[in-house]
Amino acid sequence: MSEHRRKPPQPQEGGRAAARRGQSGSSSGRRAAPRGATGSPSDSYGSDSYGSGGEERAYGGRAEARRAAQRNPGGRRRAAEPGRGGRRAAPGGPTGPGRGRGHTVDPDKKRLIDYPRAGKYGWRRWMPSWKLVSGLCVGFIGSLVVVAGVGYAMVGVPNEENAAALSQNNVYYWADGSQMVAAGSGQNRQNVTIDRIPKAMQWAVISAENKSFYQDSGVDPMGIARALANMARGGDTQGGSTITQQFVKNTYLSQEQTVTRKFKEMFISIKVGTKLSKPEILQGYLNTSYYGRGAYGIQAAAQAYYGKEAKDLKPGECAFLAALLKGPTYYDPAGNDGIDPTATAEANRKRSQARWGWILEQMHNDKRITDKQYQDAIKKYPMPQERKASKGMSGQIGYLADTAKKYVLNHSDITEKQFDQGGYQIKTTFQKDKVEALSKAVRKVEKEKLDPEKRELDKHVQFGAASVKPKDGAIVALYGGAGYDNGHFNNNADTAGVPVGSTWKPFVLAAAMEHGTYRSDGPLSPLSKYNGNDHLKVRNNDGSYVLKKDNTPFFQENESDRPWGYISLRKAMEQSVNTPFVQLGMDVGMRNVRDVAEKAGILDASFATLNPSFALGTSTPSAIRMADAYATFAAAGKQASPYSVTSVKYNGQEVPGFEKPRITQAMPENVANNVTNVLENVIENGTGKNALALGRTAAGKTGTTDENKSAWFVGYTQQLSTSVAMFREDPKSAKLLSMNGTAGEESIHGGDTPTQVWTEYMKAALKGETDLGFPQAEKIGTIQDEVGAPTPKPTPSPTPSETVTETPSATPSESSSPSPSPSDTCGFFGCESDGGTENGGVNNGGTDGGVTSTPTPTETNVDGGNSRGNGNGGLFGGPGG
Repeated sequence: MSEHRRKPPQPQEGGRAAARRGQSGSSSGRRAAPRGATGSPSDSYGSDSYGSGGEERAYGGRAEARRAAQRNPGGRRRAAEPGRGGRRAAPGGPTGPGRGRGHTVDPDKKRLIDYPRAGKYGWRRWMPSWKLVSGLCVGFIGSLVVVAGVGYAMVGVPNEENAAALSQNNVYYWADGSQMVAAGSGQNRQNVTIDRIPKAMQWAVISAENKSFYQDSGVDPMGIARALANMARGGDTQGGSTITQQFVKNTYLSQEQTVTRKFKEMFISIKVGTKLSKPEILQGYLNTSYYGRGAYGIQAAAQAYYGKEAKDLKPGECAFLAALLKGPTYYDPAGNDGIDPTATAEANRKRSQARWGWILEQMHNDKRITDKQYQDAIKKYPMPQERKASKGMSGQIGYLADTAKKYVLNHSDITEKQFDQGGYQIKTTFQKDKVEALSKAVRKVEKEKLDPEKRELDKHVQFGAASVKPKDGAIVALYGGAGYDNGHFNNNADTAGVPVGSTWKPFVLAAAMEHGTYRSDGPLSPLSKYNGNDHLKVRNNDGSYVLKKDNTPFFQENESDRPWGYISLRKAMEQSVNTPFVQLGMDVGMRNVRDVAEKAGILDASFATLNPSFALGTSTPSAIRMADAYATFAAAGKQASPYSVTSVKYNGQEVPGFEKPRITQAMPENVANNVTNVLENVIENGTGKNALALGRTAAGKTGTTDENKSAWFVGYTQQLSTSVAMFREDPKSAKLLSMNGTAGEESIHGGDTPTQVWTEYMKAALKGETDLGFPQAEKIGTIQDEVGAPTPKPTPSPTPSETVTETPSATPSESSSPSPSPSDTCGFFGCESDGGTENGGVNNGGTDGGVTSTPTPTETNVDGGNSRGNGNGGLFGGPGG
């Protein structure tokens, strides 16, 4: 028994044992050969039959045996070889279940799932039958029904409204952690009953969003499927909600876009539809929806946009408010371009007016308003009133909170709707003492110089200012205007449309010192000489002259016709002479000038057209961005993007995305230091001389644009970089007006009023701070004069004016023509713009000194009369940065 298996119990009938017992001439009951004794590749006990000497039948393994069985419907074993007494193996099958592993299964025995299909060969074997397909479909649908039933049973209607529906305030904090203001929708919400909501408002929403509201079950299965498909693709979930579903989402659920939330919304909506009446659902929806301007609910919206009770709304006004539900950021005519550059006031009004008209048309088609009501409503677009200041948002607080809000929305996944629902704690970079100092400086100068009650030209004068920390980017103070409480809602510190004038010239000089000109082998020295005379033709790199649209030569003008002759770029910056910088910009390449400015911190959207006048400040960056770009010079070329928020918390948890901006080396250190050296001279001897009253080392540049429509001063120390803009604006058209005659002066320039505001503020802001001076500027580049400049006569030794560190003065060595004396120029701030030869406000768009056409057909942002941007995100991604 050690060499063979023990003989298994004998079956009553059939099988291999019966076959052995029935063999003729084998009374001894021959036993099967032991495993491994046959030499068979399988060496198994489950062979189908034995031949001579007990040799196993040669099948090709189990798989072939199964295929052979399928080809033999009888499932019978092969007959014994001749000479073996005609013995046949007993059939397997139901009545004779063989005892070995290789027994054949009866193909007539039915399987639960006939796949792969028995009795089929080739591709037919793998083609599922219609019975299988239909069975699976029925099973799948049944499973869905079961899941839906379980889900419906498990998901209940929450007992309380969620925190979002209740709305809270957002709390803003100063940089030192003390509370600045609590503001938000928590103070701007009031529920009203359905009988106090006009029928026109109810039908406006139904006609626009859910025509079948009174007939449907509260859910839209196709819309849900569409939303789920979008989520699966990683897209938005728009188009998947009825009014009931939106009410449920607003009232009981979060705003997160997840499959779980969508299923909860569906089941709760079904249950809500069985518990609440349609008017109750509609009432809840209108009371929980967000209409923009921090207004939640129809009552708050009626007050925010029309200053009236909801019950007093007219059909046209109802259609307007219904249009806002598609997205107030893009349908509020006041604009929200600080949040999205495409949401300008003009674009929003077009979108709003189109949807307003469509909603009225739908209401009319649905027979919800009469023909007369429709005709009366469609006659005039119901333009809403201007934004109002909410509690606590007076003075500069409104602009600070607005700037911080924009920063939060642009640096996180928080939507405006979520933010306005409140509950956020925002810590800002704003320093209360510096904000108050800046506001006080503006008010002091306004009081001293402007009297709008006596002088018509003193009306509508505005200021915008910002102060930024170099090497950091933190905005410590800003001045946005007269205040929300005085009806001024544009943040002048972060707006577009005010050309910066000659404050742009340092970027031209920096580009020349970094890249050189098309004629130089390397960086250009600021001591290189260019023609500073008035009314000069401008050359292209090939020597041809720049032409105007009528193919006549373009002439660049200065403020006066003083014959400066060939003067150094340092001297031209000191006296703000235009012609040298226009030609220098052409020689360097305006693209290089643009790139240097962009690396310094100017946003792409604020750049003007690249033509010769680009060198003179036709671009329109915001005060915040100009302060930040000059901070790059103050920090020896290190650039940090401006930021206003250091942390945001929600429900006690930190919201990610508010780390300090990364600092980069925007330009070579010595280039920045040489620009600073030149701009120090502007204050010491040039157009910015009024800033000497600061009493400490500082650098800066003045700027004035066409017809005195704007005037700037941007200056800095190592601790602070501050920009101040002054302009007049038509309150109706938002176009810039000339400041000629303002403050009783013939003209306003960057070197007087804006510089005075800058000086007053910097005195207070830097009180007690050490005068750090600036890093020493090393000699840079080679002196290469403009084409046509006279060859300088050799001198025994360098003159003091040939060194970078010495302050050039108006000496014969700087000009081939007699240099002006104080008596000749009526003093620094008398006859000449900005105390020298600034162009008197006509350096905008190639129109300096009276030239009225640009060298290219494009004349956008060149006449000073363009519409000014309305807070369109100049700081965080929109135009005007």
